[in-house]
Amino acid sequence: MTERSTKHATFTIERTFAAAPSRVFAAYADVKSKARWFVGPEGWEKSNLKLDFKVGGRESVSGGPPGGPMHYYNAIYQDIVPNERIVLTYEMHLDKTRISVSLGTTELKPAGTGTRLVYTEQAVFLDGYDDAGSREQGTRGLFDQLARFLEMQ
Repeated sequence: MTERSTKHATFTIERTFAAAPSRVFAAYADVKSKARWFVGPEGWEKSNLKLDFKVGGRESVSGGPPGGPMHYYNAIYQDIVPNERIVLTYEMHLDKTRISVSLGTTELKPAGTGTRLVYTEQAVFLDGYDDAGSREQGTRGLFDQLARFLEMQ
């Protein structure tokens, strides 16, 4: 029998991008744009991103290493202020097991001609899946990919 447990974690990541807040916001809001940077590591198998970017809208994507477990991301948008703020809740599954539920807040602030992004995640990891360090590392990797995407635009 699985022992039931919860482990809470919070982390904040701050990044500055050489793009206006409207461009950073568009990279989140447009499905074709987001599909280019919101992806797993090189070599991962992945599904198509599904995105309904509105309050109450849903987003989902999955992926994983070849032959390894699949990671499923399912989000619901709770609050959107164009060019300023995105708040969502999401759950992560590893194969069929839900491993975490999170509240993610993305704030976009003008910084000269660029944008200062502040991302805060409040997570609860379930039933022994204490993975806060890997979650933060993975999120930092996504922001690296976002930076590369914005540089190519």
